[in-house]
Amino acid sequence: MTEIGVAVQGAGTVATEHLRAYLNNPHCRVVAIGSRTKVGAANKARQLGLDPDRLGIYDSIDDLLAHPGLDALSICTPHARHAQETIAAAKAGKHVLIEKPVATTLEDLRAMDAAVAEAGVRTVAGFVLRWNPLTLAAKAMLAEGLFGDPIYVQTDYWHNGEVSGYPGAAGRLRRATIDAMLGGGCHAVDLARYLMSSDIVEVTALETTALEGLPKAANQVALVRFANGKAGKVSAITEPWIPYQFNIDLLGTDGGLRDNRFFSRKLPGVLDWTTFPTVLPNSGLVGHHPFQGEIDHFVDCVRGGSESHASLHDAVNTHAACFAISQSAQLGGQPVRVASSE
Repeated sequence: MTEIGVAVQGAGTVATEHLRAYLNNPHCRVVAIGSRTKVGAANKARQLGLDPDRLGIYDSIDDLLAHPGLDALSICTPHARHAQETIAAAKAGKHVLIEKPVATTLEDLRAMDAAVAEAGVRTVAGFVLRWNPLTLAAKAMLAEGLFGDPIYVQTDYWHNGEVSGYPGAAGRLRRATIDAMLGGGCHAVDLARYLMSSDIVEVTALETTALEGLPKAANQVALVRFANGKAGKVSAITEPWIPYQFNIDLLGTDGGLRDNRFFSRKLPGVLDWTTFPTVLPNSGLVGHHPFQGEIDHFVDCVRGGSESHASLHDAVNTHAACFAISQSAQLGGQPVRVASSE
C-alpha cells in the first residue's frame, strides 16, 4: 500500500491536531471529515485549509465509513461514542486510531477488542505520550541498560484545566461522566506500564475531593502491582490550583530517572543527577502533544500491515487497570485484581 486515504471522525481541538499530522505525512491523503453536523465538519476542513467541496463531509459514521477510497480513520469524538464507532469501523474493514479513553466500560472495551481481532485491522490507542521526547529517551536508556532491572515506577497526571487555559474547568468537573483516572490519568497508567514493560495485575486506590457534589472522583491515587512482581504508583489529581505537571520517576538496580534527570552506576565519575535537555510532557495544551509521531506510526502500521506496540489490544490492560482503580477507591482502598484482557 503506497498511499492511504484517511478520515477524521470528530471536529474538536484534538481532531485539529490529527488532521494537521495527516496533512504533514507524505503517505496519506485526507479524504473525509465527520462530525455531529455537516456544518461542523465543513468548518473544520476550512480551518485546516481544505476545500470541503473536495472532501467527503459527513454527519453519520456509517456514511463516512462508506466513503470511496477510505482506508483508515481517527476517532476523536466524545468518549462514550468510541466503542460504537470503533466496532463499526472494524466491521467495515477500516484501520482505526482511537482517542483515549478508548472505552468507558469494561464491556465496551472487550467488545471493541473482539471486533478488531475478528476484522484483522490495524489499531492505535491514543496514548500520545509514548511519542513524547522524554519517553523516547527513557525507553532508549532502559534498552541500553543504564538503569539495570527496573524496581519501581511512579507517574502522576496533575491537571487543573482552568490553570492550563481552559476556563470553566470546575463546571466540567461537576458535569463529568468519567473520573479523573480514566479521563486523563489513563496517560499515567499507560506510561507506567510502558516503562515497566509489564501489565498491571492488581491495584489499591483511594480517592478524595475538595468540591462537594461531584458526580465523579476528581483526585485518585493508586498503588499498582505489575505482572513481573514489581510495584508502582499512579495518580490523577485535577483539583489543585497548580500548573500542569506530569511526573515520571523510574528507579532501577543500576540507576534511575526523575523526569529529565538521570543517574547511573554505568557512568563512572558522575557524582549526582545529570539533567538532559528534552521536551517534557508538562503542558495541558493539546497542541503540545506529539501527534505527528503518533500519526506517522499509525500510517506506517497501516501501510506495512504491522501490529502497533500501542494497539487497542495493548490498551485493554491500561483501561482495565483504570476501572479497577475506580472500583478499589469506591471500596475504600481494598485491593482489586485487574480484569484479564482475554
